[in-house]
Amino acid sequence: MKKVGRAIVNYIKATDKLLFFLCLGTSCFGVLIAYSIAVNFSTSFVNPERLYIVQGLALVLGVFAATFISTIDYHQMADLWKLHTALCWLLVILTFFIGYQRPGIDDKAWLLLPGGLMLQPSELLKISFIITFARQLSLAGDELNRPRRLLPILAHFAAAVGIIVLQGDDGTALVFIVIGIMMLLAAGISWKYVLAAGGAVAAALPLVWFFVLDNDKRNRFLTLLFPEMDPLGVGWQQSRSKIAIGSGKIFGKGLFADNLQKVPEMQNDFIFAYIGQVLGFAGCVLVVAVLVAICARVLRISMLSQDSLGRLICVGFFAVLSFQAIANIGMCLSVMPVIGITLPFLSGGGSSLLMMFMGIGVVLSVAIHNKQHLFIG
Repeated sequence: MKKVGRAIVNYIKATDKLLFFLCLGTSCFGVLIAYSIAVNFSTSFVNPERLYIVQGLALVLGVFAATFISTIDYHQMADLWKLHTALCWLLVILTFFIGYQRPGIDDKAWLLLPGGLMLQPSELLKISFIITFARQLSLAGDELNRPRRLLPILAHFAAAVGIIVLQGDDGTALVFIVIGIMMLLAAGISWKYVLAAGGAVAAALPLVWFFVLDNDKRNRFLTLLFPEMDPLGVGWQQSRSKIAIGSGKIFGKGLFADNLQKVPEMQNDFIFAYIGQVLGFAGCVLVVAVLVAICARVLRISMLSQDSLGRLICVGFFAVLSFQAIANIGMCLSVMPVIGITLPFLSGGGSSLLMMFMGIGVVLSVAIHNKQHLFIG
């Protein structure tokens, strides 16, 4: 018992308590927002209580998952890459055959679980990809820019993005692209490759615009430049979002006000618009400040890591957190197209919140296991 007690004390001392409590506090706030939506718009949902119940359960499970994962050495997670990679890919592939399509969503990216719960396997694949890609990059080391080392790494990157594109989840595919690019840059990929890739992308953009994107996706970009083009169609969500945020003024209308604007998907992709409406500019600034603090803390753990594996893992999760926050808030403010990306720790969705905490658990593992003899009596 003494050894167990000592291990618990050592764990509390070694873990990054600020990062843990920032994520916990943000998620608790997210549950409160879900409860506010359920109360204020109870007639808009078949089962409004489900909004905050699922979010609360995911929060509890997420805290336990993060704590458990953080006690596992991240080197062991990397060594088990065959196991979790095979499992995650299998789950993603299953969505092609038995995937569930949520109402209003154009891709079958979910698996139905007992009890009416849903799992989005691509969220699990994010975690596995970051760990596996970091392992691959760290093993390459100084030889990263040699073609025989770089080509298998790029093939791994392309395969992960490709399967999500085939799944039809363009928003998540974009997250994978950002993860891969940031990790490659952090690993020290040569700028000649970066410039060559940038030139290839620039040359391919016209082809993508005219022959890959459909009319709906093109209109999502065009409506940013010409909001009046389709205000009741493609531009409807973002138009309502800006009205809702503006109506909140400085301190908002209150969590349980009577005259709230309804925004499509306000419990999920457009939750930032709802926060702006009920808590105003002050609430929006607070949310942005906390998310910036979480990202900064993850970067700090990366910089303190004693090896490239831990550093690259943290860079990968920083990419997820920062890009998803920027993209989601950008959607709500009409500076980015609607691409179905959630706001970390706040958007509704049990699997999204659970996977965020699992990712934080991996980051905490890097923080803890860079300190020697943590669990030794």
